[in-house]
Amino acid sequence: MYATDALRSEHRVIEQVLSCLEKIADQCAVEGTLDTHSARQAIDFFQTFADRCHHGKEEGRLFPLLEMRGVLREHGPVGVMLYEHDQGRQHIRAMVDALDGADRGEPRSLSQFVDHARAYGRLLRDHIWKEDNRLFPMAEQVLTDEDRQGLENSFERLEASEMGLGTHEKYLDLAHELCGRLGVPCASSEVAVHACGHCRHN
Repeated sequence: MYATDALRSEHRVIEQVLSCLEKIADQCAVEGTLDTHSARQAIDFFQTFADRCHHGKEEGRLFPLLEMRGVLREHGPVGVMLYEHDQGRQHIRAMVDALDGADRGEPRSLSQFVDHARAYGRLLRDHIWKEDNRLFPMAEQVLTDEDRQGLENSFERLEASEMGLGTHEKYLDLAHELCGRLGVPCASSEVAVHACGHCRHN
């Protein structure tokens, strides 16, 4: 399995939690109250699993390797992906800033949370499509077998040393919990296993 296959599988889990976030935002817009417990859990998932772990693999490992193989950063696909990662972080910060006020029922904070949750969902779904259908096929063409093996090894090191043992599994469990609570279809067990393919903690 290519390292890009593991990233694609992580995308499937991220999409499930995006559906949870979108449901939280829709309920907030209709009811005028925010399920802050679920919102905080979803944000924690995006900050840790989607950003530190998943985007960390891309920014620290995959993208520099693609640049070495001639894939452009400035005015190119790598630069677009990095820009969109930063946009996503801005939406996450705005949601975090809104949480306390939304918990108190402040209309402005509720609106801020809903607007940024929906914008984040649109951004990330489009971003994932670009990576799955444009960037990753490009990577699979330009990377050598040695590159691919080195990438897989570097993903394993990130999981073990930078994220910590069991972190990946913890957030897969959190995704499953959120989906169950909010009535969102969960990623298949096969997807979860593939998404955890670089967490071989024996």
